[in-house]
Amino acid sequence: MKTLRSAPYLLAAASGLAGTAALAQGTAPKIDSGDTAWVLTASALVLFMTPGLALFYGGMVRSKNALATIMQSFIAMGVIAVQWVLFGYSLAFAKDHFGLIGGPEWLGLRGVGMLPSAVGAYGSTIPHLAHMIYQCMFAVITPALITGAFAERMKFSTYLVFILLWATFVYDPLAHWVWADGGWLGKMGALDFAGGTVVHISSGVTALVCAMMMGKRLGFPDEEFRPHNLTMTLIGTSILWFGWFGFNGGSSLAANGQGVLAFVVTNTAAASAALAWMFIEWKHRGSPTALGAASGAVAGLVGITPASGFVGPLSAIAIGVGTAAVCYFFVMMKGRFGYDDSLDTFGVHGVGGTVGALATGIFASAVGKLGLIHGNPAQLGIQAVGVLATIAYAGIVSFILLKILDATMGLRVTSTEEIAGLDLTQHGETAYHIV
Repeated sequence: MKTLRSAPYLLAAASGLAGTAALAQGTAPKIDSGDTAWVLTASALVLFMTPGLALFYGGMVRSKNALATIMQSFIAMGVIAVQWVLFGYSLAFAKDHFGLIGGPEWLGLRGVGMLPSAVGAYGSTIPHLAHMIYQCMFAVITPALITGAFAERMKFSTYLVFILLWATFVYDPLAHWVWADGGWLGKMGALDFAGGTVVHISSGVTALVCAMMMGKRLGFPDEEFRPHNLTMTLIGTSILWFGWFGFNGGSSLAANGQGVLAFVVTNTAAASAALAWMFIEWKHRGSPTALGAASGAVAGLVGITPASGFVGPLSAIAIGVGTAAVCYFFVMMKGRFGYDDSLDTFGVHGVGGTVGALATGIFASAVGKLGLIHGNPAQLGIQAVGVLATIAYAGIVSFILLKILDATMGLRVTSTEEIAGLDLTQHGETAYHIV
């Protein structure tokens, strides 16, 4: 009996201040097994999105760069997961400093354990570790998204350093601004349910900066750069769509009605956007392509992300169609704008995230969050502030990091290496060995 009574205190010691405070008040921490199971499942779904992204991007490049492109996404699962445990999670979610960044309290996950977390409203019915690992999967995929902009031309060694620095100086602060207790955008009332600003605008804007600083691929746009394996791309799209249910549906951090709403509108927006892109392209270019349908689905998933916990199914259709139309325009116009965003990261994620964040301020109607058409025009202004702040911060800091890396390590492979392909020159391997 003595052992049983001492068990909660042992857990508190392992889990840190959150559990200790609860016990000091004479209340036992309450963990909901259903919520915990769903958050762990959602974490696995979000992690699966990164290999899905690897296939999505890998199929769109030329065969000589397929393995290198896949490797860029795959290795992010290693670099960022370790960074998150060592200090990323603490910077993003520990005690607030001036609304801008977290503190050192949770370095190395010290004090992050099996009892519920004390991160504002986050994790009240799940172990603190569950919140940590769920957020880790967002941190992993975000820098991997950027790789589509510089596909087929960035040095792998520089890439490793870049994503480590970018996660530390761009992603972690932005996550704190929006999602942490005390973050200035969250306190202002900005709505970003699952990462429209934190994930998609930040990565999309950084992608544009990368594309402009690194320059165009050799031969672009005069040569034809055909995707080498659209079957792979469609498989990757399907995995992304599947994983996005954890991305959005899991962001309620509970097996509850808001999570169900996010799940439903995620599917609805993706379906609507895939159809919209297909028909727009069919009308504009004369044929409905598999790549277009895949791009449309991803655009819809991006657009609904910030709104997914706050809008209904009909609004999701409007967001999906609207996001597809605007993203299609930017993808078609990139040649005139003069930049080589190889796999349209800015055109889909940067633009789609912006459309979705603003649309949240228009269509929000659930859980007490109201947008423009439901009598709260101020929300649209708040969303615009969040968008502009994210664009400015991600763009400026990314530019600085890239300038430093270019001066010290070099950003781009040599012309000879680019012609030979990154698979061989960066990894000494090939995606395909045909005997």
